[in-house]
Amino acid sequence: MTDNLTKRGQPDRSKINMHEAHEVKYWTRALGVTREELQKAAEKVGNSAAAVRKELGKEADAQ
Repeated sequence: MTDNLTKRGQPDRSKINMHEAHEVKYWTRALGVTREELQKAAEKVGNSAAAVRKELGKEADAQ
């Protein structure tokens, strides 16, 4: 997702930015996890959405 909220292009959903509240909100809802679970997974495998999904066992839920 983009950090610049004025940009109208498609958000980059391949990365998770834990420093942006709107992204944390999106990813916790999309993956059905808590912020803490998301943070722990991102710290372990990095900010790649695919890697975080895999770590959380959510790869079948991929968009």
